[in-house]
Amino acid sequence: MRNVFGTIHVDPSQGRLRRALSFVGPGYLVAVGYMDPGNWATSITGGAQFGYTLLSVVMLSSIMAIILQALAARLAIATGQDLAVASAVGVSRPAAMVLWLLAEIAIIATDIAEVVGTAIGLNLLFGLPLVPGILITALDVFLVLWLQKQGMRWVEAFVVSLLGVIFVSFTIQMVLAKPELAAVVHGFVPDVQVIHNPQLLYLALGIIGATVMPHNLYLHSGIVLTRKTGDDLIHKREALTFATLDSTAALLFAFAINASILILAAATFHASGRTNVGDLGHAHDMLAPLVGSLLAPKLFAIALLACGLNSTVTATMAGQIVMEGFTQIRLAAWLRRLITRIAAIIPSVWITMSHGASGAGLLLILSQVVLAFQLPFAIVPLVRITANRGRMGALAAPRWLTALSWVIAALIIALNVKLLSDLALGRGM
Repeated sequence: MRNVFGTIHVDPSQGRLRRALSFVGPGYLVAVGYMDPGNWATSITGGAQFGYTLLSVVMLSSIMAIILQALAARLAIATGQDLAVASAVGVSRPAAMVLWLLAEIAIIATDIAEVVGTAIGLNLLFGLPLVPGILITALDVFLVLWLQKQGMRWVEAFVVSLLGVIFVSFTIQMVLAKPELAAVVHGFVPDVQVIHNPQLLYLALGIIGATVMPHNLYLHSGIVLTRKTGDDLIHKREALTFATLDSTAALLFAFAINASILILAAATFHASGRTNVGDLGHAHDMLAPLVGSLLAPKLFAIALLACGLNSTVTATMAGQIVMEGFTQIRLAAWLRRLITRIAAIIPSVWITMSHGASGAGLLLILSQVVLAFQLPFAIVPLVRITANRGRMGALAAPRWLTALSWVIAALIIALNVKLLSDLALGRGM
């Protein structure tokens, strides 16, 4: 992965707009992680059960993500290091290996969710059984290999194109569903009912707790380094501004898609009294009769498949950044991808064969548990390092931003701990 660092040259002689456009791309690769099947399931469940109420929580979680991803970009631009390299500095070799293994487990857990999501998308779109669909996902290694050979701009163009497909798909579905605009606007206003209703609170915790994914912090801090700028403070400040604008715009785009999923569920399932919808396949099957068009479920499946393909690319890049940063081991992109995908396919096939279609839901829950466990090991070093003026210099995060980041980090970690404890005690939605 490091062979692409600094490959996109930002010409200082160009106009400010051209320089800003040179930084567009990394944020959209990061945004993919905020639209995984786990987020889809949570948004559909929330919209089906409580209508538009949780839109304010989706908005709040997106603001948190924007701040933390901006910190990841700040770290990279100030130090010239990605989060994996920066986290390994100053710790013993055994400690670095532990951090690496935890990060690898989190990436495999993320990949399991993408395998399941892609398989469900293939099943809904082409009627392919889940197990063959899971096995077919191994072929995406060739897609990743081809894209990375073309260069970072091709990777970014591929991802942005599929994000466009997802956006158009949900926009059309929302138009067909005809949501109540006044109710949608009201849903973005925080409601105290979220705190007082245990079921509503649990769903809100799930939305926030699953927002920031560990691999996204590693990924963003790495791919920002593909831009080659001057090393002086003026150029670094400009790069930080452009990178932050890129990630903020991309995550607002992801917010729009996540909000549209919840709005779609509220306008169809909740409005018709179908409040028990939480399974992606079930949601797909119910869209046609409720929306009154066969186009809606097809668009739903296409968007899910596009999401899975997108995540294939970004998960591979995150894996390369993590392995090279913590261990200095460099593997060919196809080999790195194949190892990760096989590690995800084996449990996916086993659980699907033993539990049938319901196994997909079990895998999504399992992946969220693993990610919740790994999150502190990514988010705490990020906030700590970006606050360190000795390492960050003049680009260290201002005190107000550090304080806000610690609050966000503590909240997300606490919610993930609660999720783990609830699952251990057998409590759920």
